Amino acid sequence: MPSLIRFLVICGILAGLVYGAMFALATFVEPNPRDMTVKIPAKKINP
Repeated sequence: MPSLIRFLVICGILAGLVYGAMFALATFVEPNPRDMTVKIPAKKINP
């Protein structure tokens, strides 16, 4: 039984680290908005 508890504790710690890393990325990293241009061929507009 102690090995099961140790396994669950390690899984919980790893899940907490992953959650903390995702939260830090979502909070501190700001995306840079920029314009995007998509060229559409004339054949697709008037078949």
